[in-house]
Amino acid sequence: MIDIHTHILWAVDDGPKQMEETMQLLEQAVNEGITEIITTSHIFHPQYHVDYETINNQIQLLQSQLIKNNIPLTLHTGHEVRLCDDVVSSIRAKKVHTLASSNYLLLELPSNTVPYYTIPLIRELLAEGIIPIIAHPERNKAIAERPVHLERLIREGAMAQVTAGSLAGHFGRTIQNLSLDLVKANLVHTYGSDVHNLTSRPFLFDEGLCFLEKKKELDAVEILLENNARIVRNMPFIMQEPEEIETTKWWNIFSR
Repeated sequence: MIDIHTHILWAVDDGPKQMEETMQLLEQAVNEGITEIITTSHIFHPQYHVDYETINNQIQLLQSQLIKNNIPLTLHTGHEVRLCDDVVSSIRAKKVHTLASSNYLLLELPSNTVPYYTIPLIRELLAEGIIPIIAHPERNKAIAERPVHLERLIREGAMAQVTAGSLAGHFGRTIQNLSLDLVKANLVHTYGSDVHNLTSRPFLFDEGLCFLEKKKELDAVEILLENNARIVRNMPFIMQEPEEIETTKWWNIFSR
């Protein structure tokens, strides 16, 4: 299994502080059944901006340690890119890592809004051959209140990533229910842990999948994991048509 959204590099953003913590996380990943990890440190975030070469250097060091210790895990480069005006120019200048050097980019919205320039940026990225994947939309306040915001982004050509901890209930019942509803509506396409540490922000990778299986969403589990693998292989996603979102109907669902 492949985890496409992680904060495992040390002393660069809000992930681990020491390399020892990173190695503990990598060992835990193997225990969860994860075989490949895309590292997605923050860039253009108000608090964190991890540069391109720092990621290259840390991954090279970590991969050598994994081989030395016979830990069966492969690491890939990536960034979690905060929405901003400089995204496309920075990709052209090779200052931003796409996911595993593919045509997919993990794009983070602000926590509370879907800015007016989101759709123009999606169109600009697509024109460059880059497919944006919206990170953890279930934790965006504007999308939670009006899921039609996410539907519009998907219909523009963006993809979306649901978080393991959200499905596992780590962020509360409301976000858990919202995450499940987005899965059922075909509005999320990939699956990531967004792990930061072993305590307050753990992997919960298997736990999130078990929740979907418990809810009889077996096809969704298969599609999410297959699409994760397709990112690394730089292949088109398996797609299902998103449902039409009727705001009143969805507001009632998310308020339960």
